[in-house]
Amino acid sequence: MELVKGRPENTEGRQEREIRTYDYLDKLGIEYERVDHVPATTIEVCEPIEEVLGIQICKNLFLCNRQKTDFYLLMMPGRKKFKTKELSSQIGSARLSFADAEDMVNFLDVEPGSVSVMGLMNDTNNRVQLLIDEDVLAGEFVGCHPCKCTSSLKIKTKDITDIFLPSVSHDFRTVHLVGEE
Repeated sequence: MELVKGRPENTEGRQEREIRTYDYLDKLGIEYERVDHVPATTIEVCEPIEEVLGIQICKNLFLCNRQKTDFYLLMMPGRKKFKTKELSSQIGSARLSFADAEDMVNFLDVEPGSVSVMGLMNDTNNRVQLLIDEDVLAGEFVGCHPCKCTSSLKIKTKDITDIFLPSVSHDFRTVHLVGEE
């Protein structure tokens, strides 16, 4: 694995959703570093990728309420345990669960294992609410997939919050997750 600046020179064999992510970041003038790798669908698989990036990759969870009327994208540190009850009480939504793969594709144009804040550029109807753990916001960089789990990006956190999110008409809510019983 090799860390490189910006988009891949050769886009052959890459999915359109991934290329669209690079196009969007480039259009916004957001700098990023990228590493290509084997499919990384779990935090455990991301460990060697994190070493190359020099940062921790976020755990991104796509959640919904029981009625499937409210959808959430949660960005949290990869090593922190997720406790549904802890988040539910903060956002006032009982019975949170993982959203279906079909909803992931419909709202974010990503497949399971590839969920990322970058998917919000595809949520043109603003159906997904972004929740970011305060520990992620405290970091200088965010590690995320470009809507495909065979590449990972290193982007300044401020570029995500101050440039990317406003450009895709999304705000975020800061949450405090302890991850303990």
